[in-house]
Order: sequence, then C-alpha cells, then structure tokens
Amino acid sequence: MSCKHERASPADRTVLLVEDNLDGRESMLALLRLHGFRVEAAADGAECVTKGLALRPFAAVVDLGLPVLDGFDVARELRRAFGGDVLLIAHTAYSSADYRERAAEAGFDHLLAKPCEMAELVRLLRDRLNHRDATQASTPNTSLGCAGLTR
Repeated sequence: MSCKHERASPADRTVLLVEDNLDGRESMLALLRLHGFRVEAAADGAECVTKGLALRPFAAVVDLGLPVLDGFDVARELRRAFGGDVLLIAHTAYSSADYRERAAEAGFDHLLAKPCEMAELVRLLRDRLNHRDATQASTPNTSLGCAGLTR
C-alpha cells in the first residue's frame, strides 16, 4: 500500500497582482488568467499584504510605486510571512540600478520593467510552479498517517 502525494490545491497556484493603475491591473489580470493562472488583485500595498496573508499565493507581482504601502514594504512583509515560499516579482516603471538594488534588498526575486514581456513573466511563474511541484513530488508525505506505511 502506498500513499499518493497530494496535488497542489487551486490556492497553491494563486498569483497575487498589485497595481494601482486600474487599466494596467485589469490588463495584467486578464492576460495572466488567459495563461491559466488563478489571479487575485489588489489596488494598493496594504490591500496586497492583507490578501497575501489570507491567500498565501505562490507568487506576487508587485508594482513599486503604490499608495498606502509601497512595493518595497509589500515585499518585506510577504517575505517575512512566507520566507522563500513566495516568488516576488517587482513589475515597475522604475528599473534603474538603484531600484534594482533596493528591490533585491527588500526581498524581490526578480524585477521586470514596464511594460514587461508577458512571455517572460509567464516563464518565471511557470518555472517556479514546476520547481515547487518537482520538489513536492520528491518529498515523502508524512501527514495524515502516511508515514511508515510499508505494505
């Protein structure tokens, strides 16, 4: 008798998008959904952190110039809450070396300059899912009595 590994639930495949520009947010939301992602959106940094803590997304695509709480603070909060379990992508018009350095210090994994190539964003998201799924598949499931089953 063996124990099957549980597949990731839909919440495990959620991308959190935070963009204060309504047109930009709706466009990115639609494009990411067309590529098969479950996407939740926020209009400001505080809303993003609140939704992120509740949803526990596998990735967050974050504008840096946000009202209420800027993107750097959003990254710090999500990184503090989830460590390396969340992929953080800055999506911003600010792409100078200084901003790239600040983004890395805040905890972002990548910075994509607006307008980003959708193919690059999708590649980053899918690579993370593929890596995570491969890691989960190679890790024995010891929950719910699966540990030690040898029959």
